[in-house]
Amino acid sequence: MSMDQPQKLPGIVLTAAQKKSQRERSIAIALSLGVLVVLFFAVTMVKGPLVLMRPM
Repeated sequence: MSMDQPQKLPGIVLTAAQKKSQRERSIAIALSLGVLVVLFFAVTMVKGPLVLMRPM
């Protein structure tokens, strides 16, 4: 066995249209996650500190 660098396999090469679609999908997922975080934060603020004082 030699210590040469491993050969690089071509793998999957995306077209420009596929890259654009993947980027748009990633942005949509990120925005959806951001909206969900803001919604949870807003609901917590509306409920106030009583949300932390529930019976165990």
